Amino acid sequence: MRSLLICSFAFLFTLPVFAEVTLPKFFSDNMVLQRGSEVAVWGGGAEPNESVTVTFGGQTKRARANKGGYWMVRLDPMPASHEGRTLAVNGSVRFENILVGDVWLCSGQSNMEWTVRGTLNSKEEIAAANFPSIRHIKIQRQTDALPQRDPQQVVGWDVCQPDKVSNFTAVGYYFARAIHQELKVPIGIVNSSWGGTVIQPWTAPEGFHMVPELARISAKIKAADPAFETGKEAYLKALEKVDLWRAEAKEAVARGVRPEAMPEMPLIASGGRVPTYVYNAMIHPLTPFAIKGAIWYQGESNGEESISYYHKMKALILGWRKVWNHQGDLPFYFVQLANFKQSPDTPEGGDGWAPLRDAQLKTLELDKTGMVVAIDIGNPKDIHPKNKQDVGKRLALWALADTYSKDVVPSGPLFDRMTTEGNKIRIHFKYAGSGLMVGRKEGLEPTREIPGGQLKEFAIAGKDKVWHWADVVIEGDAAVVSSSKVAKPVAVRYAYRMNPEGANLYNIEGLPASPFRTDNW
Repeated sequence: MRSLLICSFAFLFTLPVFAEVTLPKFFSDNMVLQRGSEVAVWGGGAEPNESVTVTFGGQTKRARANKGGYWMVRLDPMPASHEGRTLAVNGSVRFENILVGDVWLCSGQSNMEWTVRGTLNSKEEIAAANFPSIRHIKIQRQTDALPQRDPQQVVGWDVCQPDKVSNFTAVGYYFARAIHQELKVPIGIVNSSWGGTVIQPWTAPEGFHMVPELARISAKIKAADPAFETGKEAYLKALEKVDLWRAEAKEAVARGVRPEAMPEMPLIASGGRVPTYVYNAMIHPLTPFAIKGAIWYQGESNGEESISYYHKMKALILGWRKVWNHQGDLPFYFVQLANFKQSPDTPEGGDGWAPLRDAQLKTLELDKTGMVVAIDIGNPKDIHPKNKQDVGKRLALWALADTYSKDVVPSGPLFDRMTTEGNKIRIHFKYAGSGLMVGRKEGLEPTREIPGGQLKEFAIAGKDKVWHWADVVIEGDAAVVSSSKVAKPVAVRYAYRMNPEGANLYNIEGLPASPFRTDNW
């Protein structure tokens, strides 16, 4: 018996001892996995060459860890499922109540971070928020000079119910609710937003390298990245300084003296607005994960810009599409800045955010993008308008039409082209829907048509570039613009002011027209 026990213990000690695998903090109970796509499940903590087994929904996938203990498997595409199931890794790490549906990234600054409890009718909205197939996760504020594998601060996935929804991104929630109610599939919203941020820190380095107009920023990034020649040279010089420091530090310590600080490796810059620093910590760790698309509400902190913001939006979108390379043209829908403050009552406009809205409108030149117009639902006295319901609904219209191929009108009228007809200019629109109308939007109520109403906020100019308020007549899907003060008009502007009070052109579907200008003066 004694020899048998000795043999048994010897056998136990010869069994391989595996480390406890870890997954990014993004993984938790209640999460949503993307339907119809390969779904990456990844992590670390394994022994080199250790086999890691992942099971979910009848699938079993295995991978071997690399020398650093990192591993990844990809689950086969799955249909949507409201059934809460278990995701297990090596049998010991388990996440419960996992659904399969569509996952949307919600990002930007404070108007995306704004929570449900701060919106119109919040008490009623919270009480009615019983949608167990909508899930939300918050990536907390953080930055880093280098791309991270794991977001360090995360509030895990929550089920949408009255005691949780108050802390959800309001725009993201109202967007998700509209999609969920229309499609009847689970929706996961990944809330990675940060109030007061400019666009540059959110952008992947790949994006800056893809936009020639941002070459100066791209050069700074390359100078801090050894993947590029300038960065390699900078790192080698920094390492030479480290080698010298090591010798001096050893001598100092031997004398009982505290050594000087170790030389730093190359950095892009320092401060809170450094390009890529928020991306590195709050977006890059998510990029292996399959998502359906992204919604974006930002721009206030870049509000003094014009065409340069278009270049930065292009870098943001192209960069995100590059790093989510399995997604192709990742759907990207964004919010044009709402009306705010007061504007001079001058027809030429151009004050405040008017040029930035123009840059946002130009962003629609990129495929698979959509823009929500919000100049009718802002608050002149509050940079955080409380009507987030209409913002979310309008974003959902873009997704339903463009991503899900539903027969809906996704937008209000967008300027398409102009034709000159004597002393008049005819403005043609995309997304005229069932026709144009004079409308009025009040609170959460649907837009009302104003029969016999006069269109406002149109201005017209001749070659002298002197602007005059214009008379406008709706003719079918076009607006005919003129002024008795302009005999030979050459250009038109609409709602081209920080706060275009009175802008009232809508389509019959109740969606507002975007501000625009036909000139480049």
